[in-house]
This record gives sequence, C-alpha cells and structure tokens, in this order.
Amino acid sequence: MYTILVLVVLVVMFLAAAIRILNEYERAVIFRLGRIIPTKGPGLIILIPLVDRMVRVDTRTVTMDVPSQDIITRDNVSIKVNAVVYFRVVDSMKAIVEVENYLYATSQLAQTTLRSVCGQVELDEILASREKVNLHIQEILDRSTDPWGIKVTHVEVKYIDLPQEMQRAMAKQAEAERERRAKVIAAEGEFQAAQKLAEAAALMQREPMSLQLRYLQTLVQIGTENNTTTVFPIPIDMLNLMIKKEEKGGA
Repeated sequence: MYTILVLVVLVVMFLAAAIRILNEYERAVIFRLGRIIPTKGPGLIILIPLVDRMVRVDTRTVTMDVPSQDIITRDNVSIKVNAVVYFRVVDSMKAIVEVENYLYATSQLAQTTLRSVCGQVELDEILASREKVNLHIQEILDRSTDPWGIKVTHVEVKYIDLPQEMQRAMAKQAEAERERRAKVIAAEGEFQAAQKLAEAAALMQREPMSLQLRYLQTLVQIGTENNTTTVFPIPIDMLNLMIKKEEKGGA
C-alpha cells in the first residue's frame, strides 16, 4: 500500500515538473543541459525534470514609454522630449540568447536614439515634421534590434516641452505673421478697389450719361427717410460752363 502511494506521489511530482501549458501568445525557449533546442508552444509541452530549463517569451506587442530626454536641437534650443515605442518579439530564441534583457536593452536604445535624432534637426522641423522624425527613429530602432529578434512597429513622439522664453518668442513670431498677413490682405483689397475704380472712371469717360445716372442715384441714397440733410443738385453741364468761363477769363 505504501509503495503504491509513494509511486503515485512520484508520478504526480514528475508530471507537475514536466508539464507546462503555454498561452497562444507565449513561446517556450528551452535549454537542455545548457544547450538550446527548437522553440516550442503554444499549448501543452513536456519537459524533462532536472534536465530542461524553460524561459517564457511573450510575443504580444509591447508598449514602452520613453522617459523625457534633455535635448539640444541643431539650432541650439534646449527642449525635453518623450516618446512611446511599440515593438514585439518575432524570434523568441534570439530575444533570449542574443541579449541579456531585451526589454531593458530596447528601452536604453530608444532613449539614446531619441536624443540623437532630435539633436540632428531644428526645432521647427520637430514641430512641423513630427511624422518624419518618428519614421527616422523607427527605422534606426528596427535596424538595431533586428539581431535581437525584435520588430519595432511604431514610434511616436508624444510631448515636446519648450522653455518659457522660447514659447514667448514663438508667440511673438506668430503674432507678427498674422499682422503681416492682415496687411497683405488689406493691400490686396486696396489694389483691387483701385483697379475697379480705374475701370469705372474709364467707363464714365466713354459714357458721360453714366456719370449723371450715378449722380442721381447718389441723391436718392442721400434723400432717405428721416434725413435732415438738404441737397441742392447742380447740373454737371453748368459746372463745366463755369469752368470754361474762368479759363477764358484767365487767358
């Protein structure tokens, strides 16, 4: 009886040490007597107790927050920039064998790459062409982490902290730009109005009767209801006659 009980206990202990269940997103990197064997999983796998050592690797996409980095841009502006990196393990064996801690290594590489890339461009380029900067950082990270079996899928610069002096300078620049646009628009309006007036003057010169009609139309506008202004219309021909007489008298 005791022998059977001992055997049952040994079998249970063996199965507990040998059987492993991996989720769909997990892979098992197994070392057998120190030597690596092909990766297994997901599902049920059986290990040899005291011989095999298993390391679980999560193949889901990892969201890594890159802490704020003090950066001096190419135009000598001091800023703080942080970012987020999305990556996943595509080769579990390389992720365990080629690097000691792939999460820590990727984090450190992302910080140094962020400082390097942002330090090579000007502040305006970081603000206006952020997508280009993101793509450049992603390409460098993906190329550097490829030997580790890691695929960087996306990099996004989240926040750019500018000094107060730079914020005030940029606000003044934006205000000056708006004033410049307002002056340009006003000048264009004056130019267009002058063109229309010149066309109207040329038309009135060709058609004198149009000037009389415009004069009468102006009188109608002035003589509106509840208007205390008294208007004495003087014919244009009379004014022309008086001008001619003065010119003759002067001659």
